[in-house]
Amino acid sequence: MSTAYLNGEYLPLSEAKISPLDRGFLFGDGIYEVIPYYSGKSVGLIPHIQRMINGLAEIEINCDKTLEQWITLLDDLIAKNDGATQNLGVYVHVSRGTDVIRNHAYPENVTPTIFCFTFGIKDPEPIDRTQATTYTVTTTEDLRWKRCHIKSTALLGNVMHYQQGHASGNNECLLYNSNNELTEGSSVNAFIVKDGVVITPIQDNQILPGITRRIIIDSIKAEGSIKIEERTVTMDEVHSADEVWISSSSKEIAPIVAIDGVNVGNGKIGPVWEKAFAIYTAAKFNHS
Repeated sequence: MSTAYLNGEYLPLSEAKISPLDRGFLFGDGIYEVIPYYSGKSVGLIPHIQRMINGLAEIEINCDKTLEQWITLLDDLIAKNDGATQNLGVYVHVSRGTDVIRNHAYPENVTPTIFCFTFGIKDPEPIDRTQATTYTVTTTEDLRWKRCHIKSTALLGNVMHYQQGHASGNNECLLYNSNNELTEGSSVNAFIVKDGVVITPIQDNQILPGITRRIIIDSIKAEGSIKIEERTVTMDEVHSADEVWISSSSKEIAPIVAIDGVNVGNGKIGPVWEKAFAIYTAAKFNHS
């Protein structure tokens, strides 16, 4: 049985309970992270935790755990779930806490709720474009809130967009703003490739500062053989791209072979994906 962490206690996940007056339950008032561990080795652990700390500060949740204390907590949780011998994701959730009334205003003198649990994740994809898993997506206008850089637990907008992709038989839903510019996916960041150049939307309030996205960008720049740009990407560019990728902690770099039922390029995984994925794979454990 999976061991979870809740407010200072390790316990079976099935026994973890919170009050219905917890603001995470009532309002989605909290911040979360998902961190992958492969046989006990984390990917982007410190950047993940720092992003969470930054998010908590932005929404004024006073959680007094230090970076070092978070690392210790998560290492302990991985150990309690036999993480040295399997691939696990860790879900980390901090809500503002439980008040005695329901009120939109931030309450004073409440203690944040801290909840963490692990779940199995799949093995990394092979670095071989003839064997890797392919993905398809649909597209729609981005109707979420304008603070997507905050990794909020209030994910209904993302869930509804994801459901659009799922209901249409696709793996994801790529989003664009009112200017017909690519933002990201419902649960992923996005990249295109044109004439050998990797391009991804700039980091602003329209997209999550993805940790996998950052590792991809940094590792490609450091390796130097592929040109990469962060800039505005139009949907016309998306539809005419040679390759399209999505990225997340669970998917790493996932190649898109069709958008709205139309093939990307020749409808197969491209050579730039294969090279970039090899670069990322060689570097990913160096960002923890």
